[in-house]
Amino acid sequence: MMGMMMQMKKKMYSCVFFLHIPKICTTFAVLLRKDGMNISIFGLGYVGCVGAACLAKLGHKVIGVDVNENKVRLMNEGKPTIIEEGIAELCQEAHQQGLMSATTDVAEAVRATEISFIVVGTPSSKEGHLNLNYIYAVAQQIGEGLKKKGKMAEGMHIVAIRSTVLPGTNEKVGKIIEEASGWERGKDFTVVSNPEFLREGTSVEDYFNPPLTLIGTDSDYAEKVFRELYRDIHAEFVSTDIKVAEIMKYVNNTYHALKIVFGNEVGNICKGLNIDSHKVMEIFCKDKQLNISPYYFKPGFAYGGSCLPKDMKALKTLAHDLYIDVPVIESIFDSNEQQKKRAVQLIMAQGKRKVGILGLSFKAGTDDLRCSPIVDVVEHLLGKGFEIRIYDKNVKVSELTGTNKDFIMAKIPHLQHFVTDDLQQVCFQSDVLVVTNKEKDFAEVLQQFPDKIVIDLVRQWKEVNYDGKYEGIS
Repeated sequence: MMGMMMQMKKKMYSCVFFLHIPKICTTFAVLLRKDGMNISIFGLGYVGCVGAACLAKLGHKVIGVDVNENKVRLMNEGKPTIIEEGIAELCQEAHQQGLMSATTDVAEAVRATEISFIVVGTPSSKEGHLNLNYIYAVAQQIGEGLKKKGKMAEGMHIVAIRSTVLPGTNEKVGKIIEEASGWERGKDFTVVSNPEFLREGTSVEDYFNPPLTLIGTDSDYAEKVFRELYRDIHAEFVSTDIKVAEIMKYVNNTYHALKIVFGNEVGNICKGLNIDSHKVMEIFCKDKQLNISPYYFKPGFAYGGSCLPKDMKALKTLAHDLYIDVPVIESIFDSNEQQKKRAVQLIMAQGKRKVGILGLSFKAGTDDLRCSPIVDVVEHLLGKGFEIRIYDKNVKVSELTGTNKDFIMAKIPHLQHFVTDDLQQVCFQSDVLVVTNKEKDFAEVLQQFPDKIVIDLVRQWKEVNYDGKYEGIS
């Protein structure tokens, strides 16, 4: 079968075949094209070896580069440099087809390729800082290699950072290459960030079935090349700002760690109550509308309302009564309080004393003031002598009842002197406008009051073209 397909490839026909890697329950289609790309991969460790073998499987010609001669020898023999499910078969196949080789000669690899991946290690110090010396050393070597290679007749040489690096690394790598090569970024070469989302043990499957393909770039040319490079990877292709791409791996992995710790803390509470925690979390994960969804993942102001503060506090108290430490759950309240403090600091930093609060309830379209985070902000500003005006058409002080009334009267007993349903009045008489929820009434504020300072706590506007000063909390 493979022999026949190789003949078809030589005849430059397009066809589809299916790969089945032993013990990995997945299939994926790969479109054979008459010409693959020439790629160099700097670093033949875990990510580099997997990337080399998988790119060769996609029909590209790959040259691995490493200072370790044993790794180079293994790859030149069609053997992997790591132990991983399915990788040995891919390396052997790539070697047999002449699509994968390795060298210690940087200049040779750069000269023979149009894309260079940087996948060297980024170890961390005891303090948690990353050691990026390997990244910068490779950038220097690539720059020197480009100088020897000579500029391309068409297009640009693309350097892709695959290693996990902090925001700003891409920019520095570009400057190092410019200085070493004498080439101009954006004209002769470019640097993109292309983070990987591989799990050890399933990296081959993850490579061909990622949640998404992400590239951070400021080059239309590089985006087009990478769309072609990964066109047989059946996942959404996302092109974004370079620094956004650089930080994504840290955000992802920190959240994964948070999920594990949260699940463990819930499990510990459940065990203390003789409850099957796995049943609890199985049901938890069935909720794809709120629990496992984009909902609540919009950076902004603090949470509030009657449910979240009360129930979170109850679970924390339950753990305390069972003598179970739950530091992550314990810290939720403190983190929420910090976000309120950030709002206060942001408002006070404007240097103006007249502040208009647009929205007092914790959610648009309601009059619920219970644990509304902006109430605490208003209380603090009043204590500091700020002149406060509040617009909220849904909050009629005279009609407040029950716990809603008790909460607000304990915080701001003379609330009726501050709240009005006249939006224009509040805006005209204030120097700083603080938008606290997404009421439709606020949509035209920027256009109607172009000279005001606007503090947006909820990202009321996604795109802002504003003559005055505009700032969001996150």
